[in-house]
Amino acid sequence: MIYLDHNATTPVEATVLETMLPYFHTHFGNAGSSLHPYGWAAAEAVKHARTQVAALLLVQPEEVLFTSGATESVNLAIKGVATAYQHKGRHLVTVQTEHKAVLEAHTQLAQHGWEVSYLPTDANGILSPTVFAHALRPETVLASVMWANNETGVLQDLPTLYQIARERGVLLFSDATQAAGKIPISGHHADLLAISGHKMYAPKGVGALYVRRRNPRVTLWPQIIGGGQERGMRGGTLNTPGIVALGKAAQIARDSLQTTSERIQSLRDLLQSRLVEQLPAVTVHGATVARLPNTLSLRVSGILASEWVKQVRQVAFSTGSACATAQTKPSHVLTALGLDHNSALETIRISLGSPTTLWEIEQTVSHFITAAQKLGLKPHT
Repeated sequence: MIYLDHNATTPVEATVLETMLPYFHTHFGNAGSSLHPYGWAAAEAVKHARTQVAALLLVQPEEVLFTSGATESVNLAIKGVATAYQHKGRHLVTVQTEHKAVLEAHTQLAQHGWEVSYLPTDANGILSPTVFAHALRPETVLASVMWANNETGVLQDLPTLYQIARERGVLLFSDATQAAGKIPISGHHADLLAISGHKMYAPKGVGALYVRRRNPRVTLWPQIIGGGQERGMRGGTLNTPGIVALGKAAQIARDSLQTTSERIQSLRDLLQSRLVEQLPAVTVHGATVARLPNTLSLRVSGILASEWVKQVRQVAFSTGSACATAQTKPSHVLTALGLDHNSALETIRISLGSPTTLWEIEQTVSHFITAAQKLGLKPHT
């Protein structure tokens, strides 16, 4: 089986696993236990991991909060800011192509009296800075724009959007779950950033939220309260093994970012060119704009994505966002780009990762060509 669904989840990297294992048994202490060495060891490990994550995001360690994953980080950022700043206004701005976690958080706030503007993108999935600027009002407290789309890989121009938001006095949150560890990102271009461990070769169940502390200092209303952990912004005993793993994964990503990204992009581009050359009527979504180096979203006219899944059983890939694959309706991202019902259902997502090899890419091309013949297509020779 060839695994090409890394945007859904990644395997835990061997060094990451090795680093976290002692914190299940030898160093099993509670990081909140300050009266003995077991607690001290756990607290020191969490402190070190916080520094590692901060280095990846180019922020200060005290600006990093640990959570259970990106979904919690998203909810803490959006609901936490909305509640804390409701005295200023109750208007929120986001984008139609955001992850469901972002959209559902806004839906819930709308049910409680907040007004939400859902901005359109162009056919590539790019949010126009002009459209963004026109949507911001004096009563707007938060704009949420993801750094990289999880289905198409398309990148938004966060530096430009952040400058616009800053000039208007609006906080900007970015779901950087797919971008972190794949491309350079920086907290200098957002007020809040969400990341997830299992998208960058750490385990599931751990994530982080960057919260700006200076110029401006961002205030959050906690969504989980308890023992005052994470400076009172996220209660609950810290998941020390997961946090250690996230820190190590962040360090590895930072140290190898350029070389790994270049290698993966060359493999992605090879796969794309081979499929476009040999399969008829192929459309690559976002091909003409900046994308993640590992992501390929494409459709072959006339062939449902579900048919490709049935025929190409040797390769693990997706028919869209893994978080939405239980739904039978077309991806909201693709329909927001202007695709009709059938075109959206014909789209597949292939996402490469650090373990991906040239041999796997060549085998994947071969499997798709064989499947095309079974589906009645005539591949180009």
